[in-house]
Amino acid sequence: MGFDLDLTLADTREGIAAVYDEVARRLGVPIDTATVIARLGLPLEQELTHWFPPEEIPAAADLYRALYAGLAITRTRLMAGAAEAVAEVRDRGGRVIVVTGKNEHDARRTIDALGLEVEEVVGSLFGAGKGAAISRFGAALYVGDHVADIEAARAGGALSVAVATGPYTEDALRAYGADVVLPDLTEFGGWYTTWRDPENEAGSTVI
Repeated sequence: MGFDLDLTLADTREGIAAVYDEVARRLGVPIDTATVIARLGLPLEQELTHWFPPEEIPAAADLYRALYAGLAITRTRLMAGAAEAVAEVRDRGGRVIVVTGKNEHDARRTIDALGLEVEEVVGSLFGAGKGAAISRFGAALYVGDHVADIEAARAGGALSVAVATGPYTEDALRAYGADVVLPDLTEFGGWYTTWRDPENEAGSTVI
């Protein structure tokens, strides 16, 4: 099974805000971190286009990544139901991959700090670009909070399971075409048990 990281498994809002605040302070550029967090999920360089001219984005991105481990990891928490969702898959003999837009180094550090056991981590991918990793791993499901994660699941040939814990409501995720929509990962275990039942046909429909 595949999972996104930010706002799916990990609540990174406080940590990311802290990093952006420090980038703004050091570079002398005002950044509205509340706006950044409201649209969390975009690749770093894409978000930085809202605050920096093109020629300054590489240096700002390098600074952000240099600061991330020291400022963000200790401020990151598990999303509700995340540990239980990963454990549910593994307890039933499944394997877990995390495919995220976050760079792989910081993604692994985050997962380790949160105590999540996963088989593989692939970073620096967004939207349909995640599809190759999802497909290579053979993931039957891909779980994420962003409409781009629905595109990722489609590209990887996986069932799209969307959780409304990020910038999109349940209705918006459903309208975008998610196969399954859950309010959060606390609902994942019950749904997953039903989906695994070969006699149940409702598991592959929109709920």
